[in-house]
Amino acid sequence: MAISDTLSKNSPPKAGQGRGKNITLAVIAATQLMVVLDATIVNIALPHIKDALNFSTTDLSWVINAYTLTFGGLLLLGGRAGDILGRRRVFIFGTLLFGLASLLGGFAQDSTLLLAARALQGIGGAICSPTAFALIATNFEEGPERNKAFGVFSAVAGSGAAIGLLAGGLLTEYLDWRWVFFVNVPIAVLIAIAAPRYIAESERHPGRFDLPGAFTSTLGLVGLVYGFIRAASDGWSDPVTLGSFAAGALLLAAFIVIERRTDQPITPLHLFADRNRTGGLVMMLCLAAAMFGIFFYVVLFVQGPLGYSPLKAGVSFLPISVSIIIAAQVASALQAKYGPKPFMAGGALLVTIGLTWLTQIHKDSGYVDGVLAPTVIFGLGMGLIFVPVMLLSVAGVPGEETGAASGLLNSMQQIGGSLGLSILTTVFAHYAVPEFNAQLPVFQQTASKDQLAYLLEKHDFPPGSDAANSVLAQGISHGFIVGAVLAGVALLVAVFVIKAKASDLPSGDSAGIAMH
Repeated sequence: MAISDTLSKNSPPKAGQGRGKNITLAVIAATQLMVVLDATIVNIALPHIKDALNFSTTDLSWVINAYTLTFGGLLLLGGRAGDILGRRRVFIFGTLLFGLASLLGGFAQDSTLLLAARALQGIGGAICSPTAFALIATNFEEGPERNKAFGVFSAVAGSGAAIGLLAGGLLTEYLDWRWVFFVNVPIAVLIAIAAPRYIAESERHPGRFDLPGAFTSTLGLVGLVYGFIRAASDGWSDPVTLGSFAAGALLLAAFIVIERRTDQPITPLHLFADRNRTGGLVMMLCLAAAMFGIFFYVVLFVQGPLGYSPLKAGVSFLPISVSIIIAAQVASALQAKYGPKPFMAGGALLVTIGLTWLTQIHKDSGYVDGVLAPTVIFGLGMGLIFVPVMLLSVAGVPGEETGAASGLLNSMQQIGGSLGLSILTTVFAHYAVPEFNAQLPVFQQTASKDQLAYLLEKHDFPPGSDAANSVLAQGISHGFIVGAVLAGVALLVAVFVIKAKASDLPSGDSAGIAMH
């Protein structure tokens, strides 16, 4: 996204005066909220989706990965499309595609259709999200007006996870899990109707689409993720598992070759030449993996062993969102004085402590000691890290590449989450399967007729049973060992790789652009 080009060349629309400006911002922010909260609104419904569409616990991770892989893999291409074809036009198309995919997901009667709908949602999100952000530059004048708009946009993006958890709980408990998808449809339609009236079109910029780069990177990552999840169910020696890893590696190698040779790459590889930026991207890759694991597996835990309703489960995750917001505000206020390194190292240390604590979870753990305390510590650490990593992602980047740099950070977050969740799922299965086999004889002797019928039909223990709780806790506790190791890697990067000082951080619009 050549966002900087719009800062001087485009003026706000006449419709965007007074009340119209507020509507313009509301339309843009609503789109970002819809896309961001969709990463968590589905999480609360996962146990219900698992039961309704006969997912295994390992395959259930694809409900998250199908969305994040396409979203993260095509994010930069979506921003590029807005530059070339016109941002408002692309924004409307992406929003309607997201709404259509949500409708298909809501009506899905089997796992295949649901996963296809989730992938299509990710494509729609990758198209409308970067253009939504860039449209702020097109529609709001430089200075206090634009800074205020960026502030609202960032606040919406930051609160999306918490809103998604609450909304998912409400919809699942009082309506049905399908409404976590249906709710997007009227929102998308209203945004598409309002956009032509209240949002100005941007100037088109000549250029080409790096389609080979976009597709080789996305398909390569899909290959790696599929390989890990396949290994969880069929083992590391399975031919399909090995073939998936090989195909993923070859596609990613091809992606690097393509990016080195094309004159308009989707990912300018020279952005990795700066050690601070690369270190921040590696940290985001590692820590996003752990964060996705928490929102996936701990959600299953609170609705399993703890027996929480969907709404109560959503409320139980509010403290982690609040802790992230508070710590991010502290880090933002003190960056200029102390520089990024203390916050990145301190944050990574807190994340490591929180994840190590989660490795101690067991079927009899309570909410306070098993979930609340470790996730709040984790949230405080992530909040300290987010701001300096975002600022370092655009530090020293030319104005015409600011959009690509900030988009690269967002891609790393989504891709890291997908890869990390797939690795955690592999470890989960490695320890959950033996526990399942150990619990099976006792369960068969003590289970009721209905429980045995459930086992026969689903090939799984009934949710909430002691056997199911033991299997889930055993897999989760060992899975988070991987999360703790990844957090340890991030800590080492923060201590030994990051060298940036307070004077190296950007200020003004460039900083604001990174914060989304």
